[in-house]
Order: sequence, then structure tokens, then C-alpha cells
Amino acid sequence: MPSIAVLAQAQPEQLGWLSSKLLGVTLTSAEWVLWVLVCLSVLSIAIMLERAVYFARHRLPDSEGLAVRLARGELDAVKAAIQGRQGMEAAILREGLACAEQGADTVEQVIASTLSRERPRYERFLAYLGTLGNNAPFIGLFGTVLGIIKAFHDLGAMNAQGGGGGAMQQTVMAGISEALVATAVGLAVAIPAVVAFNVFSRQLKTLTSRANALGHALVGNLRSEAR
Repeated sequence: MPSIAVLAQAQPEQLGWLSSKLLGVTLTSAEWVLWVLVCLSVLSIAIMLERAVYFARHRLPDSEGLAVRLARGELDAVKAAIQGRQGMEAAILREGLACAEQGADTVEQVIASTLSRERPRYERFLAYLGTLGNNAPFIGLFGTVLGIIKAFHDLGAMNAQGGGGGAMQQTVMAGISEALVATAVGLAVAIPAVVAFNVFSRQLKTLTSRANALGHALVGNLRSEAR
């Protein structure tokens, strides 16, 4: 912090060319950082809502019951149950049942291929939430640093003009408190993004496990019938 104070209070002629140019840039208001965080937050909220709707619509109800039917060999009943359904689980069953006559080995390969195709659709935009959750606090901290540099620069300017101690203290405290808002906003943006990323990642892991269970049930039934 003392180094920031010295840099901010130094006269432009006492600084190097690069330092004076950088100081001129950093003395601008840090409010633009807050606007960046607000825009990122709005986008993250939109992604959270979109992902929540997507996961809800692309979920196969009663997958445990379908696995039991597959184990019993009730393939026609399973086909009827997944009719018009969307999502990873339904796609695996649909593709697997379509090539059931080609044997269990072929079905197993088709299931693996379908799983690899469907998984990225669920992972869409999750990288943004993870990146925002990790970096939003640093963006807020950057705004705080800019605000503190400006506060010390204002302090140096008032000191050069012979301002009173009370006025100087009020200026510095007001500037620092305003600067800390950026850090608070950064944390407020990051925390929901991290929570949403973890929730959706967990749901995707659960869906993948359920899809694999359905695929194994289908392959197991086909192999038992081939004996």
C-alpha cells in the first residue's frame, strides 16, 4: 500500500514516461469495472436459467423402472416409454434399440458414441460459469486497486494545495470505501456462478450415470438372449 501511495502522490515530472502514462490511465473512474461485472452477472443469470430449463426438459422420468424393464426384456414397452422424449438417456435407448438386431457389441459401441455426442450439449456454457466464478473476484479487486490509486492521488493533490487534515481524511476514506464496492460486487457475481456450475456439473454426472446404467441393462439383456 505505501508504494501505491508514493506513486499516486508523486508529481508527473518525478515519474518516468511509462509510469506517468499508466498513472493517467489508472486515475480514471473504476465505475466501468462495476458495469463490466454487472453485464457478466446478467449474462450468467441468463445462462443459469437456460441451463436449468434445458436440464429439466431433457430428463427421462423413471429411468430406474426402464432399466428393470430392459433387464426383463420388455423392449417394446421401453420403446413406447421413450417415444417423443429428448435427452441423453432417451437418445441412448433409442439408438441402442434401433440396432439391437446387430448384436450386443454393436449396441455397446453405439451407446458409447451416442453418449459422447450428447454430453457436450449438457456442458454448453458451463465453462463460462466456471471461468466467471474463478475470475470475477479478481475483476472486482482490479476495480478496488484503481479506486485506491485514485484516492491516494486525490490525497496528494489536496496535500499540495494545503487542504485540512479532516478534509483529506474524509476524501481518502470516501474513495477507499467506494473502491471496496468493486470487490464486494465481484464476490457477489462469483458466488452464484460457482454454485450454479457445481449444481449443473453434479446433475450432468448423475444423468451420465443413469444413461450408462440404461445402456448396460440393454446390452446385458441382449447378451443373455444371445446365449
